[in-house]
Amino acid sequence: MKKREYCKIVILCGVLYMFCLFQFLGVSLGRDGGKKQAGTGAAEETLDGKAASMEGEAPQIAITFDDGPSARCTGRLLDGLKERGIKGTFFLIGKNVEENPELVRRLKEEGHLIGNHTYSHVEITRLSDEDAKKEIMETDRVISSITGEHVEYMRPPFGLWQEELEEDLDVMPVMWSIDPLDWTTKNVEEIVNKVVTQAGENDIILLHDCYDTSVDAALRIVDILKKKGFEFVTVDELLMD
Repeated sequence: MKKREYCKIVILCGVLYMFCLFQFLGVSLGRDGGKKQAGTGAAEETLDGKAASMEGEAPQIAITFDDGPSARCTGRLLDGLKERGIKGTFFLIGKNVEENPELVRRLKEEGHLIGNHTYSHVEITRLSDEDAKKEIMETDRVISSITGEHVEYMRPPFGLWQEELEEDLDVMPVMWSIDPLDWTTKNVEEIVNKVVTQAGENDIILLHDCYDTSVDAALRIVDILKKKGFEFVTVDELLMD
């Protein structure tokens, strides 16, 4: 074989070798690239899943009741809440507690949060500091004699409060963000509509457990808002979050 022909064959073999090598490397890189893209997609799916989970968390809301316990209404309300698996917050009047200790025991046993609403439903700001403290401390005494626990949360009647009482009495005032004025009407539909059209995350609903119409409205409100995806919690859970 002539030297020139031999060189041509060597060069041709070299070209074929390099072509095959590049083809092989090209395919491998393509596969690796595919794996990297797949990995990125999986991570994005995971993040999207977490985001969806976060977005899917139920908005929390609290339903609260003032002026009880009521011998006529509170028991029926508790039956309805228990049937629905709902915990509420009840701000009790001391005098009513003394008349209905069995309802206070039931509130405690069924996991509802019990709050202070003064002993005789008085406007705190119209009293001397001493008399205001007596109203709150006496209510705490009668409730704790039944539950065995200090009452940490306080709803002042009419929403009027003296901040200096917080440290002196170790209580936290709790106001509200939705008030349908249920005590002024016997129209259940009106009460329900006022609440459900305003309800949003972290709202605190104010109702009363001493009116039949308020009890009927409360249970309908719970049913409607649960269907809308709300999670009902007690006030302390809402404030801690």
